[in-house]
Amino acid sequence: MATDNFDRAIAYCPLPSQKKFHQSGASFKGFSGPIGSGKSAALCHEAIRMSYKNPGRTGLIGAPTYPMLRDATLTALTELLHENEIPFEVNKSDYVLTMKDTGSRMLLRSVDEFERLRGTNLAWFGLDELTYTQEGAWLRLEGRLRDPKASVRCGFAVWTPKGFDWVYRKFIQNPVPGYAAILAQPYENKFLLEQVPDFYERLKGSYDDNFFRQEVLGDYLNQKGGLVYPAFIREGNIKRMSVDTGKPVCWAVDFNVDPMSSLVVQMRNEEFFVLDEIVLKRATTEQACEEFERRFGIPRAGIIIFGDASGAAMQTSGFSDHQIIRKYFGSRSARVTYRIPTANPRVRERVAAMNARLRNVYGDVNLWVDPKCRELIADFEQVAYKEDSTEIDKDKDRRRTHLSDALGYLVCQEAKAGTIGERGMRLF
Repeated sequence: MATDNFDRAIAYCPLPSQKKFHQSGASFKGFSGPIGSGKSAALCHEAIRMSYKNPGRTGLIGAPTYPMLRDATLTALTELLHENEIPFEVNKSDYVLTMKDTGSRMLLRSVDEFERLRGTNLAWFGLDELTYTQEGAWLRLEGRLRDPKASVRCGFAVWTPKGFDWVYRKFIQNPVPGYAAILAQPYENKFLLEQVPDFYERLKGSYDDNFFRQEVLGDYLNQKGGLVYPAFIREGNIKRMSVDTGKPVCWAVDFNVDPMSSLVVQMRNEEFFVLDEIVLKRATTEQACEEFERRFGIPRAGIIIFGDASGAAMQTSGFSDHQIIRKYFGSRSARVTYRIPTANPRVRERVAAMNARLRNVYGDVNLWVDPKCRELIADFEQVAYKEDSTEIDKDKDRRRTHLSDALGYLVCQEAKAGTIGERGMRLF
C-alpha cells in the first residue's frame, strides 16, 4: 500500500474484503468479519493510510476498554509500524502516537466513558470491536469529525457480528447515505489457511453451533432475549454420578451473601462432572466451607478451589473471601490448590466455553450435571439475555446466574486454550 501525500510504501497484500474496505469512499465505513478475516490488519492499515492523507492533522484510534486498546489494538498497530520501518513515537502520559513522517497525531482512547470524547476536532477516527461499544461513543465521534483542514474526513470501524444490534441496524439493515459496510467471508483468508489448513475444522470441536456461526462464519444471529446456554439438553447433559475418591475434588464458588452459591466438580481429561451444588441463604464464606466439609469431608486426593476474582476484595471483617477459605482449610491441613484468576474472563468467553462443553458443533458432550443440581439446571434452562442485547439478564430472577457463573469460571480456567486468529485470541 502506498500513501497519497508521501512516498511511503507498506508491505500489504490485502484480501478481497480488505481491499474493498480501503477503497470505499464512504464517510463512515465498517468491516464486519469472523475470526481470522483480517479485521485488525484492516483497521491498522486504514489508520496509517488516513494519517498520511491528512498530514499534520489529528485522528483517533479507539477500543471498548483500555486493556483491549493497550493489549490488542495498539500492539497490532505498533507491530505494523515497526515491520515497515515507519518512524513514530508514543507519548505514554498523554497516550498519543505521532507519525514522524507527517507530524500527524493519533489519539489512543478507550471509548467506554464516551462523554469524555467531546472536544478536539478530528480529521478521522477508527474503532476496534465496534459491537462491544455503545452507540453513544460512535455518535460523539461523528460529531467530532469536523477538522476544516483535513484532506479526507472519515470514520471507520471493524467488528465481529454480535446479533442484530445497533451496529447491524446502522451499517447493514438500514444504512443512511454516507454509510457502507464490507462483510468479509469465512475461508477468504488464504494466508491463514496456508499456515493452518484445518483452522476452521479445529474450531468446530471448541465452539457450540451458535458461537461457531457467529465467530467463525461471521453470521448475524437473532439473540433478542435468547437463552444464554442453548447447548444444554437434559437428555444429554444430565446423569447420576458419584465422587471418585482417587481424584481431587474441585470447588467452584460464586461469592454472594444471598445466596452463597458453589458447585462441587470433578474433571477427567477435558470432561467436567458436576456432582453437587451448595446453595445457602444469607450465609458467610466460612459457613459455606463448613457445609462443603459436612458433605464431602476433607478429600484425600486434595481440593482445587476456583472462584470469582472479586473474591480477593476485603470484607468488613478485614479478610477477603479467598483468605477465609485459605484459613479454614489450612487449619485442617488439607491439600488445597487455588486456581483463581487475577481478573475474571469476559462474559462472552465464559459463556462460549460453557456452551462448547455442553455440546459442540459436532454434537460432542463434555459436561454432565447430576440431577440433584436443580438450581444449576434451572440456570441452564432459564438464564437469558436482556431484550435486544447480549447482556445477561441478572435482574429478572435473583436466584439465577450464580451457579452458572461459578461453573463458568472453572471451565474457563481449565479448558484447554490455544491461540487463533489475527490477534492470538483465546480458543474456547
